[in-house]
Amino acid sequence: MKVLKFGGTSVGTPESLQYVQAIVNSQTEPCIVVVSALGGLTDKLIATAEAAAVGDASYEERHQEIYDRHKKVCSSVTPKSRLSSVWNKVSFLLDELSAVFKAIYLLRELTEHSKDLVVSYGERMSSIIVTSMFDNASLANSLEFIRTHKHFGKNVLDQDASTKLIKETFNKLRNTRITIVPGFISRDQSERITNLGRGGSDYTAAILAAELNADVLEIWTDVDGFMSADPRIVDNARIIDRLSFVEAMELCNFGAKVVYPPTIYPVFHKNIPIIIKNTFNPKAEGTRICDGEILTTDILGVSAISDTHLITLKNAKNGLYERMINRLAGQGIETLMPDGRKCCGVRGSDVKRAEELLRDEFAQELIHNTIEHIAISEKLSTVALVCRGNQLGVDTTSELLSALNSHGIPVVHAPQQASPCTVACMVNANNLSEAIQVIHSTFIHN
Repeated sequence: MKVLKFGGTSVGTPESLQYVQAIVNSQTEPCIVVVSALGGLTDKLIATAEAAAVGDASYEERHQEIYDRHKKVCSSVTPKSRLSSVWNKVSFLLDELSAVFKAIYLLRELTEHSKDLVVSYGERMSSIIVTSMFDNASLANSLEFIRTHKHFGKNVLDQDASTKLIKETFNKLRNTRITIVPGFISRDQSERITNLGRGGSDYTAAILAAELNADVLEIWTDVDGFMSADPRIVDNARIIDRLSFVEAMELCNFGAKVVYPPTIYPVFHKNIPIIIKNTFNPKAEGTRICDGEILTTDILGVSAISDTHLITLKNAKNGLYERMINRLAGQGIETLMPDGRKCCGVRGSDVKRAEELLRDEFAQELIHNTIEHIAISEKLSTVALVCRGNQLGVDTTSELLSALNSHGIPVVHAPQQASPCTVACMVNANNLSEAIQVIHSTFIHN
């Protein structure tokens, strides 16, 4: 048995869904097919809810656009014999969604729970439509078997509860050749709808692959696999055909958007291979992620986190740095490139909360000038060079700095070995593209 996951671009149009249909029909073994919402829909749902929350009546027009899009896709891909039944199910959800938007508009309030409810409709509708495309396919609603709980204010997988429910659900479906599952969505312990966060459909697929001991997890997207750099920036970027789990994690953690990072953990522990494939070029070999294989290429690729900020405790005394790292980590904020003395980076999405936490943590020190002030940089970017674990030479950091300096690219936070196989540095955001090109040309292309 295998698990296949198709992202928003793969299920976004009637034309792209024909590729999905052909790929799934070509499978010779039972498969679980995890689908995202139609491409771009999650952002559209959020924007519509936010408009309603501020009293913008245009939310009704936006909802009509969502309605029309689903009707067009449903009518185009659903066999005529099933169209009436399928559209009744989808239109029922669209009418529910309209009522939710109306409530948000009247209350002038968009809570966390109502936002989670709104975005859940994307996967719930797409999974119904995709199921209709296949004869004898079954729909398994992940709201019934993926459970979450709160951890540092975020929804995280409730492993024990989910394992039990997954086993119960799929034992009943063990003789089904094609099972369609909506990704991303879940419920908490109070049965309220939640989700697994951005990229959560990848995570849903990985959870199922691990729990059901799949032979392989295939992530079908709109690229041929992991590349040595963003091809929109580097013309001669190449496909990386093989990666270990750790190397894939490094590339993802430093900005490669091919796979949602938590996807790797469930299958890593069981050494279930992940294969990244292109829905629109299915004959391409893609990238295979698995341990225990012979890997030859020494230098893998350049990845980047475009929006990062450097936080510095100015004139801080010994011991305060450790408090900074512990406070941020204790609240679930990832720190980037900590220097061990006075500064660390955070993602742009975390910077406001990080500043609030640190001003609270060091309130007394700021009053008594034990810390001069907490400095937060303008927008920076973090660039990382990922190598095989044993191929990161002792001179790589100095070579990286030299390459950037020789091209007149200022390095704001000096290169450092971020892990056994990664060296990274921070540059001004407006230098990011050039920095990626220089590093790729110096270490990979040559």
